Amino acid sequence: MKQNKRKHLKTLFETLGEKYQFNGTILAAEDSEILYHHSFGYAELTEKRLLQTNSLFELASLSKPFTALGIILLEEKGILGYEDKVERWLPGFPYQGITIRHLLHHTSGLPDYMGWFVSNWDQHKIAQNQDIVDMLMNEGLPNYFEPNEGWLYSNTGYVLLAVIIEKASSMSYADFMNTRIFSPVGMSETRVYNRRLRPERIDHYAYGYVYDVHSETYVLPDDLEETNYVVYLDGIQGDGTVNSVTSDLFRFDQALYQDDLISNASKKAAYSPVRLNNGGTIDYGFGWVLQNSPEKGRIVSHDGGWPGYSTAMIRYIDHRKTLIYLSNKEEEAKYEQAILKAAEHILFGQPYEIPERPADKKKKAIEPAIYASYVGSYSFQDGTAARVTAENERLYLEITGQLRLELFPSSETRFFLRSLSVELEFMLGDDVAKSFILYENGTEEEAVRTN
Repeated sequence: MKQNKRKHLKTLFETLGEKYQFNGTILAAEDSEILYHHSFGYAELTEKRLLQTNSLFELASLSKPFTALGIILLEEKGILGYEDKVERWLPGFPYQGITIRHLLHHTSGLPDYMGWFVSNWDQHKIAQNQDIVDMLMNEGLPNYFEPNEGWLYSNTGYVLLAVIIEKASSMSYADFMNTRIFSPVGMSETRVYNRRLRPERIDHYAYGYVYDVHSETYVLPDDLEETNYVVYLDGIQGDGTVNSVTSDLFRFDQALYQDDLISNASKKAAYSPVRLNNGGTIDYGFGWVLQNSPEKGRIVSHDGGWPGYSTAMIRYIDHRKTLIYLSNKEEEAKYEQAILKAAEHILFGQPYEIPERPADKKKKAIEPAIYASYVGSYSFQDGTAARVTAENERLYLEITGQLRLELFPSSETRFFLRSLSVELEFMLGDDVAKSFILYENGTEEEAVRTN
């Protein structure tokens, strides 16, 4: 049976690899045994340096299980408690009533730091965790909701957890992770790495690449206007910046089945869903996304996305199966999900399809003068504001609290976004757009011009 799974995994990934439709490393395991472990594509495009199974990837939000584990280890030692208020560790913290548990569960309601930094930060400086703390302390930004009244994925919350780890342990976040997690588990290649803040030469480093619609090539995110925030947000830790290799992540996966790292009671807490004040539950534990499937049992997983990197670790804990996926070349999310779904089907002995990679997006050449008809302020039905601007013969969309994104023409009235499966169509009246329709995942939403 396992031999059959090995054969099918080989077929799936070699088919994709030979067609250059997968650039990354995959590891699939069952019952503590690696069934398939292979790399395809390039770690560095200019020199055509190939990826190896020991190539080091930025994990992005797949760092969150490690940050959560750091808190669990400190709780087990009695140094902190899940019900501790943030103000215990950050005196004067202005958002009252938020506990460490709320941060772990994404129920704090804290404002997202990215929107503020993109608009307000001096982009010649690299932000670090203290800058996030200063923003929360000094800017008076509104919270999204009161603690535990709702659930909203929060990078800000996980940065604060890293800050609390440092205060509670009297160690840097990187040293704590290394001393208390990476070294004990035998994750010798894994480290917290901020490569623009503190560059090092790492021979097996996998550089992440994004697609540039204008040149129709893959480039470093540092070189693209839309993604160059990777430079000035590079010093932030806790919500990302753990870097690892597939074999180390497999060691981590296996260590979580033992009781040496954390106790069974702590694992139970980590794999338990959030209960909100209204009694509703959300399937997120302490740094893990939770699922329960009739045929696949309990699944604990996390993924990560950051310009150039896409990562996932999926643990089928009742069946002792694991999938680890690290990619360093931007792909459509739907396509990557189809790859993982095929691998999952193979692991469970089910029929699977080899997905076909969508073609790279190409823009249509149109007369930029038409952009003037679309420039203006718009409002969605829920009151969310959007602004369409034109600059240097390019068109941009900015939705309140989100990044400014370039719009690329597929016709004179219809546009697409570079990295999202989103399209926009302008509705003209008297030579000026009176509204636009946003198409996303089969839904349509209208935004009406307000000026």
